[in-house]
Amino acid sequence: MVLDKLGTSLKNTMSKIAKAVFVDDKLINELIKDIQKALLQADVNVKLVFNLTNGIKDRIKKEDTPKGLSKREHLVNIVYEALVAFLGKESQKIEPDKKPFKIMLVGLFGSGKTTTTGKLAKYFVKRGKKVAVVGLDVHRPAAMDQLEQVAKKANVPSYINKKEKDPVKIYKEFEQELNQKDVIIVDTAGRDALSQELIKEIESVNKAIKPDERLLVISADIGQAAEAQAKKFHESCKITGVIATKMDGTAKAGGALSACAITQAPIKFLGVGEKLEDLESFNPEGFVGRLLGMGDLEALLEKAQGAISEEDAEDLSKRLLKGEFTLEDLYEQMEAMSKMGSLGKIMEMIPGMGQIKMPKDALKVQEGKLKSWKYVMQSMTRQEKQEPDIMNSSRIERIAKGSGRKVQDVRDLLKQYRQGKKMMKMFKGKDPEKAMSKLMNKMQK
Repeated sequence: MVLDKLGTSLKNTMSKIAKAVFVDDKLINELIKDIQKALLQADVNVKLVFNLTNGIKDRIKKEDTPKGLSKREHLVNIVYEALVAFLGKESQKIEPDKKPFKIMLVGLFGSGKTTTTGKLAKYFVKRGKKVAVVGLDVHRPAAMDQLEQVAKKANVPSYINKKEKDPVKIYKEFEQELNQKDVIIVDTAGRDALSQELIKEIESVNKAIKPDERLLVISADIGQAAEAQAKKFHESCKITGVIATKMDGTAKAGGALSACAITQAPIKFLGVGEKLEDLESFNPEGFVGRLLGMGDLEALLEKAQGAISEEDAEDLSKRLLKGEFTLEDLYEQMEAMSKMGSLGKIMEMIPGMGQIKMPKDALKVQEGKLKSWKYVMQSMTRQEKQEPDIMNSSRIERIAKGSGRKVQDVRDLLKQYRQGKKMMKMFKGKDPEKAMSKLMNKMQK
C-alpha cells in the first residue's frame, strides 16, 4: 500500500475521534500530536508539519460546527481538508489538447525515468492516443535498449539512435515521423547528482523540443532531499509537474510529496508498483481519502475502465439485471479484478473498506483462492461454465485433476458461484436502487 505506515497512523487518529465521547481540548491536543508524529515519521519537513497542524488547531478553535454535522464529523472534515490543501488541493490531470502533445521527462539517474516513460505510454494508449517514445539518454549504457524493451511492453514505437551522442540531433532525425503521433514521450539523460553539464544538456533539449509538459521524475525514497532537486530542475527548464515513483515501497514518501507541493510543481502521477499499469493520476482528495480510510472512488473507476471495456461492462450489467449469472461471468469479473491490481490495493480505494483492519495474510489467502479458482474454471468445458448446475461428483473429480487442484477447491468455487447467483436474483426485473437497498438490509440483519 502507498504510505502504509502513515495511512495506518492517520486511520488510528480518525478512530480516536470516532470513539470519543467528548470533543474537548485534551482530545484535540492528542490528535494534533498524533498527526505531527505520523507526518514526521513519513519524513515530512518539520516546519511544514507544524504549519499544517497549527492551521488545523486554529480552525478547530475558531470555527463553529456547521448545521447537520456533529462536532466529531466536523473535526474529521477539518483534518481531511487541511491534508488535501497541503498536497495541492486539486487534481492536475494531463489532457493532450494538440497534436503532437510533447511530454519531456527529467530527473536524476535511478529515479525511474525510463520505466515511467513506458508507464505513461501505456496510460495514454489506454485513452485511445497514438503514442511514441524517444530515447535521448546518450550517456547511460544500455539506456536505449531498456527504453526499446519498455516500449515493446507498452506496444508503442520507440525512436532511438545508439550511435549518435547529441540528443538534439536524435530528436531532429525523427521529428517528421513523431509529428504524426498524438503524444510523444521523451526520456532524457540523468546523472548521479545535479551537475552543470546535465543542466546545460536539459536546457538545450528543452529549447529544441519545446515540450508541452516538463515532468520531474523523482524517487519517493529520497525523502526531504526532493525539495532541493525540484527547485534546481525547475530553474533549468521550468518543470510543469512531478511524477513520484517507488511510492509503494518507502515510508519516506511524505518528504517527496510535501516538497513538491511547496515548490509549486504539482504532483501529476504516482508510480505505485513495477508493472506498466502501476501508474495513477494524482488526486489529492482521493489520496487523502485513502490515507484516512475513506476510499478513492475516482482511482478505482479509472482502474476499472482500463480492466474491462465499456461494451463488456454494459453487456454484463444487462445479463445480471435479468438474473443471468454463470461461471463465465464470474471468470470475467475475476480477470478484470486481476488487471486492476492486488486485492489490498482495490480494497483501500473502496469507501469504508480501507478502515477494515484485515490482516495481510488473510488478503494473501483470498488472492490465492482467486488464482486457484481461475485454474479450476480453465479446466471446465464451456457447457459446465454456462450451466454449472450440471456438475456432479465425476465432473468435479475430473476438473480437480485437470487443474491440479483439490476436489474441495472445485466445491468452494461452486459454493461461491451459488452465493453470487442468489444475490443476482434479487436484481432480476427490479429497480437496481431498490434491489441494492434490499441487499443492504439483508447484510445488516
